[in-house]
Amino acid sequence: MTEFALIEISFTLNGTPQTRSVAPFALLIDFLRDDLTLKGTKRSCDVQVCGACTVLVDSLPVSSCTSLAADIDGKSVITIEGLAQSGVLSPVQQAFVDHAAMQCGFCTPGMVLATTALLESHPHPTEQEIRHYLRGNICRCTGYIKILEAVKSLV
Repeated sequence: MTEFALIEISFTLNGTPQTRSVAPFALLIDFLRDDLTLKGTKRSCDVQVCGACTVLVDSLPVSSCTSLAADIDGKSVITIEGLAQSGVLSPVQQAFVDHAAMQCGFCTPGMVLATTALLESHPHPTEQEIRHYLRGNICRCTGYIKILEAVKSLV
């Protein structure tokens, strides 16, 4: 078995500066879930089509299942665990609760983070823009109506 030298990376995770060593081939999802024990990022398709593994990197939604951990060097990463502040849900999280925009909850972290990115970059999207932006996040339970209602309530 070939050994690889670890790469040291520095990044901000949920508002806290971090320096860690990672294998050059480590996926961001594995780094978050296994090394940092942040289990809110979900593994599903492993091919960047479902959105369950979405995290925000420098405020942009990124599929952590196809991104290398080394690529977050010098960047800011927000996971679902980083949205609530002092036990208070973010406005997007609260809207999802208020509108029952989840059933099994598996897609919810990715949906919430994608919605957060959408509203940060475009605070007043139309329903068509919301649908377009969230097209990369698949929900197998809700039929999307409650999700759309939650997002539209924030506009």
